[in-house]
Amino acid sequence: MTSLDRFTRGLRTVATATATGFLKITHIGFAFIGLAVICGALILIAQPDLRQAGESHLLGWLQTRQGGPGVDIDVGANDRATASHPQALPKQQAALAYWLSRKYRVAPEPLSAIVAEAHEIGLRSKLDPTLILAVMAIESGFNPFAQSPMGAQGLMQVITRVHSDKYADFGGVFAAFDPLTNLRVGAQVLEECISRAGSTEAGLKFYVGAANIEDDGGYVGKVIAEHGRLQAVAAGRTVPAFAAVAPAASSHGTGAQSAESVALLTAL
Repeated sequence: MTSLDRFTRGLRTVATATATGFLKITHIGFAFIGLAVICGALILIAQPDLRQAGESHLLGWLQTRQGGPGVDIDVGANDRATASHPQALPKQQAALAYWLSRKYRVAPEPLSAIVAEAHEIGLRSKLDPTLILAVMAIESGFNPFAQSPMGAQGLMQVITRVHSDKYADFGGVFAAFDPLTNLRVGAQVLEECISRAGSTEAGLKFYVGAANIEDDGGYVGKVIAEHGRLQAVAAGRTVPAFAAVAPAASSHGTGAQSAESVALLTAL
């Protein structure tokens, strides 16, 4: 065997040994990776909180990457939105949501959540859901951020300083601008007013702060008229969606509310 043959054989031996060693190291590395994956999976199964945190972090990272640099994405915004699809509602409620949307030029999705909540309140109380919706229509035109000079706020134009105790269970007076919270508090005040006054019409005068005032600015008539239209819509009848009426010139909006009315509302 010549020197060249011995050199060639030596190179082959070294190459074979190197390849064999590399394959063994690779197999061991993959084995460790597989073991680590299995251990990680077992930990995530045993610790659901850790798994959820990891999923949220990964989702946030992916959405941030998708949005591009400098984009601040709030992954929880969709969960906080007060909205639902009208088609998910019962037929009667969906009809109300679409009709109110056309008349007051408000998106049907947030109105769907409001209509559904009004019906839930109606099941728990003595209030007709369409009456609650009629009050909201006349009071605020479904503007959840509306405020009058007297301090009436939100969808139902509840005077926040008078009914601050009713917002305590919802975290405080700033909840007046949360649509569903304002709806719940306003419905509670409306029910108390009607119960105390003895009729819907008289209760509405209490609600608007005109119990001791002969002229309510047409408020009660507007609410009753809108209530009748909403009842017709709920019954499946065709009702023209006229141009949205402005909130009534009530004591909530004009500042004419008497001290006696404020004291009465405080007592409710």
